[in-house]
Amino acid sequence: MPAARVALIGAGNGGSALVSDVPGPDGVRLAVALDGTGWHPGSWRAPGARPHDLLRAEYWVDVVREAGRGLVDLVTIEDSLGLQADGGRDPGARTDRVRGRLDAVLVASRVAPVVPHVGIVPAAVATHTEPFHLSKAIATLDFVSGGRAGVRVQTSRRADEAALVGRRPVPELAERFGEAADWVEVVRRLWDSWDDDAEIRDAATGRFVDRDRLHYIDFTGPHFAVRGPSITPRPPQGQPIVAALAHRDVAFELVGRSADLGFVTPHATSDIADILAQIRAAQDAAGRAAEPLPVLGDVLVVLDDDAQAAADRLARLDELAGEPLRSDALVFTGTAAELADVLLEWRQAGLSGARLRPATIADDLPAIARGLVPELQRRGAYRTSYPEGWAGTLRGLLGMDRPANRYATTGGAR
Repeated sequence: MPAARVALIGAGNGGSALVSDVPGPDGVRLAVALDGTGWHPGSWRAPGARPHDLLRAEYWVDVVREAGRGLVDLVTIEDSLGLQADGGRDPGARTDRVRGRLDAVLVASRVAPVVPHVGIVPAAVATHTEPFHLSKAIATLDFVSGGRAGVRVQTSRRADEAALVGRRPVPELAERFGEAADWVEVVRRLWDSWDDDAEIRDAATGRFVDRDRLHYIDFTGPHFAVRGPSITPRPPQGQPIVAALAHRDVAFELVGRSADLGFVTPHATSDIADILAQIRAAQDAAGRAAEPLPVLGDVLVVLDDDAQAAADRLARLDELAGEPLRSDALVFTGTAAELADVLLEWRQAGLSGARLRPATIADDLPAIARGLVPELQRRGAYRTSYPEGWAGTLRGLLGMDRPANRYATTGGAR
């Protein structure tokens, strides 16, 4: 459901009063959601946009490097099995929208080796994608990134995407999310199907692998039957991060039951307590209450030096698009300082931070990296450098240990 436009202009500067309530050295966690030239449909026509570069690797390298200047925990990269669509259902006949995109996992694998520190989390459509293939793709991404990989699992309700794989009718809501939970379980088991020390690489004896340290996962459920093992060894993180975006109860359950990281869409601070209660209840029911599970609030941002300039820029983008911006997430227009106020208020309400959706990559991503982040740093609520070693992996950045292997015959490395 489209969110009402929210213009947080002239918000009070209450950040300094909240800093002492922000736990840990990192304070607010930040992710950036990347989609084409930005999340506003008119962004590709805005000054500074690079629509001719969207299918070039250099564009994505540049964009993720800019996010890295803001010391963000991670970027997500959007994807789908069909053409981009307004409202999530049908691409329609409009030709004034960006249509066509590169594969998110392949973009991530190109960017990760040349952009350090930033976690790389491409989207994957679990509804129509085999978990065996995605498990090895994300494991490969974890290897080429040195332990900074993740995957954002998503479902599809689009008939045109179901038709691509000969699937009719489109699965109902409960079935889609049940299938997604099984998809995550299969992927996780496949990542564990090799012990950490399964590869011996002993040229003298001619033994490259210890076959006893590879395991059949023997998963059978209503949606998949997968024996394994994977063809890719256990990833550097053991388990790359699994993330999911949740708008409602069945999706909150998926986050609590299956994910390492959740993205949610509160429209006001008062929404946060109920959202978190549903996620934590599902987490507890799944026996995961002791596991860290950060939850970030999604915000589509239009940032400028003053609130009126931000509002004017949004109006120009709406004019280019031919209609007002609609979003499932909160739409924020204002300054970096005003956005910092909101994020710290959300942090105090229980969220771990935010996933920011730049309305235009050309304008709003630099404003995040060079305006918002320094503002949070001034308030003592954000890191001033990336950590090294294990803490520099995506799991480390999110405060998570490396999990033991469920199948390990030697106890698993930690």
